[in-house]
Amino acid sequence: MASYSSPQGHPGAPGPAGRPPRNGLGIAALVVGVAGLLLFWTLIGGVLLGIAAIVLGVVGHRRVRRGEATNGAMALIGAITGAIALVASVAVIAAGVSFLNSEEFGNLDECLRNADSAAEEQQCERDFRDELERR
Repeated sequence: MASYSSPQGHPGAPGPAGRPPRNGLGIAALVVGVAGLLLFWTLIGGVLLGIAAIVLGVVGHRRVRRGEATNGAMALIGAITGAIALVASVAVIAAGVSFLNSEEFGNLDECLRNADSAAEEQQCERDFRDELERR
């Protein structure tokens, strides 16, 4: 999965100027990307965590290119999982907005506002279900 060799070809060897590899951003990108995938159905989970994973993954991957880190695959996977979470979250949000702006939902909302009893509210729900089934 990930390449753990340093630019000098020795696993675990220090990076440029004798410093150890700076792999924190790649690890963070992967963790945040996976969290974004698990929470894509929420605004914070999919959108914010997805964007954060993409940014962390790109910056982490640039560190690998400069020889400052050794976990390029992990950073790349983090950016990809973040992008998937972002796209999935945007799709869920678009579907929700579409539903809330639908004629059927508008009819339900109006019916419920005009209902004076629990029986009338239940009738509104039945009418709503019928409209959805006819669709």
